[in-house]
Amino acid sequence: MSYYQEQTSAASVDSNTSLARPGSPAGKRVRIFFLDNLRVALTVLVVLHHLAVIYGATTAFYYVEPPGPQDRLASLVFLVFVLFNQAYFMGFFFLISGYFTPGSFERKTPGTFYKDRLVRLGIPTLAYVFVLSPLASISPLLSPTPGNFFHLTPLASWQQFPEALGVGPLWFAEMLLIFDLGYIIWRWLIRGRVQIGERTSRPPTYLAVGLFILGLALANYMMCIVVPMGMFIPILGFPTLSFLPQYLSFFVLGAIAFRQNWFLTIPGSMGKIGFVAAGLATLVLFPLALSGGTAFLGHGTWQSAVYALWDSTFSVGICLGAITLFRRFFNRQNRFDRMLSQQSFTVYIIHIPIIVLFALALRGFHAEALLKFALAALVGVPLCYALASLVRKIPFASKIL
Repeated sequence: MSYYQEQTSAASVDSNTSLARPGSPAGKRVRIFFLDNLRVALTVLVVLHHLAVIYGATTAFYYVEPPGPQDRLASLVFLVFVLFNQAYFMGFFFLISGYFTPGSFERKTPGTFYKDRLVRLGIPTLAYVFVLSPLASISPLLSPTPGNFFHLTPLASWQQFPEALGVGPLWFAEMLLIFDLGYIIWRWLIRGRVQIGERTSRPPTYLAVGLFILGLALANYMMCIVVPMGMFIPILGFPTLSFLPQYLSFFVLGAIAFRQNWFLTIPGSMGKIGFVAAGLATLVLFPLALSGGTAFLGHGTWQSAVYALWDSTFSVGICLGAITLFRRFFNRQNRFDRMLSQQSFTVYIIHIPIIVLFALALRGFHAEALLKFALAALVGVPLCYALASLVRKIPFASKIL
């Protein structure tokens, strides 16, 4: 979908399609595209992230090709790439989702709002569980390389089909449904106490951003004492709960950002400082956190505290920088860009079995891991978008996707 901005009352704004630009004439609709383009970039990053898991074997997955012992550089590159991605990209999705939640809620009844969310998020999740996850789990039938994704047992035989059912990356949709339900409950609790429809145009202060980073770092550190990074707890198929403070706080922050119109009013200078802060934190804190091996994963170690501070600084800095960067340079769209935007959510849903099966097709091609990753990315990403376009042509699919 494409997003719009319009100067009107928040009660009449569909937050999935509208934003308000301060000072624009009343009722004037102005197309904006930077959020569309940002969502495309994040979706491509998700595909690349899972390809890096395949060729870096950084975690359990449906199918993996670990780099050889002589290929230490590839192992390091894939590990750093995965850690950098997971530090912010799913939180970014929750931030954007939270931003468009209030307006969508206000133009519908609570029941209609949640019914719509159940259709648009629940049906794709069920499709993944019963179709796409088993399809991705056939890899052991085609290759002796073991694979696993979260709690799933890959198919060694078709009798194990029930064990191959799982939500995969659609844990995001599950968690978003929970957050949306929480938003409905919160709005019910404050009904009549606050004038919800009013919107202001006050960008966040640097002090507020700094305090948020420190608070998030503390929450992440404490969470990793209980649930270290990478530890799986079988709750609705979530890969790990160690990032829950970030996901929840970013969703809430997104809803606040809608009221304050932050996506349009954050100054470009704050975005630049965000990038600088993320870079400095990476140069200073990231190597320090990894200096103790796997101690950064949690259990109350000092490395875990440093990693939590890096993670929070990096995620907030990248989000600030990317929003202002895309708003300035990528707030336009041609026909090709529009096509990519329309297919992005479908790509997110279907990409796992596509890249797994494509990696299986390449397993006989003997090359260095980074080269195979590059080849899989150059072919796999366009293939995902092409197949997503076909999926959306299925009757009624475009109404959901």
